[in-house]
Amino acid sequence: MEPVAALERIAFLLEREDASPYRVKAFRTAAEAARALPAGPVDAARAARLPGVGPKTAQVIAEASAGRVPGYLAELEERAGPLAEGADALRAALRGDCHLHSDWSDGGSPIEAMARTARDLGHAWAVLTDHSPRLTVARGLSAERLREQLEVVAALNRDLAPFRLLTGIECDILDDGSLDQDEDLLAGLDLVVASVHSKLRMDRAPMTRRLLAAVRNPLVDVLGHCTGRLIGGRTRPESQFDAEAVFAACAESGTAVEINCRPERRDPPTRLLRLAIDTGCVFAIDSDAHAPGQLDWQQHGCARAADAGIDPDRIVNTRPVEDLLAWTAARGGRRRALRR
Repeated sequence: MEPVAALERIAFLLEREDASPYRVKAFRTAAEAARALPAGPVDAARAARLPGVGPKTAQVIAEASAGRVPGYLAELEERAGPLAEGADALRAALRGDCHLHSDWSDGGSPIEAMARTARDLGHAWAVLTDHSPRLTVARGLSAERLREQLEVVAALNRDLAPFRLLTGIECDILDDGSLDQDEDLLAGLDLVVASVHSKLRMDRAPMTRRLLAAVRNPLVDVLGHCTGRLIGGRTRPESQFDAEAVFAACAESGTAVEINCRPERRDPPTRLLRLAIDTGCVFAIDSDAHAPGQLDWQQHGCARAADAGIDPDRIVNTRPVEDLLAWTAARGGRRRALRR
């Protein structure tokens, strides 16, 4: 194993187990520095003189450059078992991921790193969904920056074919249910995830109206992390809304309900997931990854979907890219007209 590959694999496995971003960054920084090394063995002392390389990453470089699997990597590989029981069959059926972020907004890695990792995990496609402008804390994309990103994605797809990185956005649902981006620009994207990120404790009636307006909008393909809850260390209660009415609107309009796979979200909660199933919704099992290793978190959502008995045909991620794009293009007359 080459030093760069060893360091990047360690970073991936650390992200996968939700390690500290600072710890992960040390290995990704060292990987960039190690690209300058010549082929052949490099001792730890020499490696430690590289910018951004510390004692631990220098030891990894020394072991890998000598043709050995670094001890720290072997330790991580040994504990890198399945993230969730019962996920394997459904995970194998997934063709892509509808929700991931890059360093253009609040992700930690370049677009290319996210795309290549999605491909290497076995996906045929993935959708880049950085945030929209209102979410300034996440460096949301203005219309101008989003247009620039579309050019980057087009160039990247020429290099990664047949894998395809689809254009998208995670668009904020504003207080009245409208979307935080230019509609003509949204109409030209391959897929739009719409999520609530502000005023999460809005009263039940206005929150219901807000979500109904969003999921009925033909520009919206996926309703992201519908309750906004956080569980685990930093907690946040669920937003209150008429879930039966919102899921019925999703089923009627064809908007997918996201099964968000982040460990601190796992949204919607089980009782609401079962309600969405009974209401006739379709689903998107999405990693909501902000780093390459987090793309593997789809296992969490696959296990939940399998446990709930969701037919794979009701999961949009199981579709080939041509079928997925036909679905997003055909969901509403206004979108079809705008995309011509």
